[in-house]
Amino acid sequence: MGFGFLGGKDGSHAADAAMPAMFAADDSTVDGSQHRSGGSRAADLEQQHRRDDEVRSGPPPGSGDVVTAAETHDLRRGLSERHLSMLGIAGAIGTGLFLGLGGAVQTGGPLGALLGYATVGLVVCAVQFALGEVAALLPVTGAFVRHAEVFVDPAWGFAIGWNLVYGNVLSIPSEITAICVLFQFWTDLNPSVFIVCFITLTIAVGLANVRVFGEVEFAFAGLKILLVVFLVILGLVIDLGGVPGTPPVYFKYWSEPGPFVEYIAKGNWGKFLGYWSVLTNAVFSFAGVESIAMAGAETKNPRKAIPAACKNVFVRIVLFYMLAILVVGMLVSSDDGRLNNSSGDAAQSPFVIAASAAGIPAIPSVVNAVLVTSAWSASNQSLLAGTRVLYGLALKRQAPKIFLRTTSWGVPYMCVLFFTAFMFLSFMSLSSGALTAFFWLVDLTAAGVLVSWISILLNHIRMRLALKKQDIPVTRLPWYNSWTLYSSSIALCMCITILLTSGFTVFTEGRWSASGFVSAYLDIPLVIGAYLIWKFVKRTKIVNLSEIPLHGALEQAEQKYAALDS
Repeated sequence: MGFGFLGGKDGSHAADAAMPAMFAADDSTVDGSQHRSGGSRAADLEQQHRRDDEVRSGPPPGSGDVVTAAETHDLRRGLSERHLSMLGIAGAIGTGLFLGLGGAVQTGGPLGALLGYATVGLVVCAVQFALGEVAALLPVTGAFVRHAEVFVDPAWGFAIGWNLVYGNVLSIPSEITAICVLFQFWTDLNPSVFIVCFITLTIAVGLANVRVFGEVEFAFAGLKILLVVFLVILGLVIDLGGVPGTPPVYFKYWSEPGPFVEYIAKGNWGKFLGYWSVLTNAVFSFAGVESIAMAGAETKNPRKAIPAACKNVFVRIVLFYMLAILVVGMLVSSDDGRLNNSSGDAAQSPFVIAASAAGIPAIPSVVNAVLVTSAWSASNQSLLAGTRVLYGLALKRQAPKIFLRTTSWGVPYMCVLFFTAFMFLSFMSLSSGALTAFFWLVDLTAAGVLVSWISILLNHIRMRLALKKQDIPVTRLPWYNSWTLYSSSIALCMCITILLTSGFTVFTEGRWSASGFVSAYLDIPLVIGAYLIWKFVKRTKIVNLSEIPLHGALEQAEQKYAALDS
């Protein structure tokens, strides 16, 4: 991270008076102020940086600055409530749902898999409600990364931000590699053709107006919803004997081989480990649910759009994941050898396995086609989330200021170009040895999902505790729920426990794997190391609850949302 960062050493937070400027800057995007590019924007940013330095030098030592002392950005509000609501419902539905559920049943059994996904689903709901409450108050670029600076410590925001950039930088080429595998289901054409095509398409969406991203993801989300509903209905029809020549199954596999699978150990302990293994893997099926708040500064009315999207997550978990895992547990036996298929294409899907057994030949191609759109959708979302985090880091002088440059239509094009350079890592898939090394790097980012959730929950808990400390009624928040302080506390404990036990299999006899251990736990010292380095270099402090500038934030939020509503 040797970028020669700029900025003062004082890392604690400013008085409430600094908060209004943060929102005043956002108003320029609503009012449609003129956007400039090239040298004029760079000159404006230099002037803004000088004003920021003047603001920072004004308060007494130890007061510091808020999310930014005066955030001037050129991102435009192009996402509507319709876009964020659909992203909340289906944005993160992907290969984890279509391909991964069979592995969950194989590891934990039908009931173990159902309980595992239910447990993680409750954690995800807690994370989303926590994120929604904070993001509705502070709809800033970078979302929870920059919330961490206000509610926890600027060094924590730095560590989380660069961890997200690293994760998204690698996730995009991994999704493009997955697309190449999916196309091999139909054709033997050279994979480099698909790599070039989808890199080009991803860059095009990334550089287009954010509304284009919203419309593309809206369409993909609709396709995924239709496919999930279709597969669930088809699965029920097959299970109940609705396909001619196919006998009904009902809950046959729940009794034989049984509702649970003994994993690694014997007896009840082995059944619990099967459930816990499902639980740790289910986390990554829900990866990406936090990205809906990343574009908070580009949402037309965050107070309405962000809470609506967060509430829709509960619907998605119940109607899609829980119902889908229930149907899969009814369709496929946990000891079915076909679940060992590691092709990475539609043939691995338990829905396809069941449809093929029922003599329905068209299902594999349909599932594979939607998997292609899901993988591309995931790469688009990673690009949006990653570029906005990098832009937010640049706003705080925690990344080079070149990443502040935006197009005339409000896209941080230098951030997009930075991510574009890493998309070409997908060409490593053309070599088996390079592909192994590449996916080892991707595995290192897996724990980053839990680290992000931990940060979201910590931000929310600190915000609610600060409200109590400063005697501010919770009813003043743009969006709130009476029980979220408790749900966030429980979910935080669960996330930390899952993170620390995610690589438990490598500690069992005969299963030690150095690569497995590193991929499960390396992200923890990386984040802690980044936090300590920035804290030492910039001498930041953990923010005192009484010093979190909530009064100014609430006053500006009330004024801002009143203007938007009018």
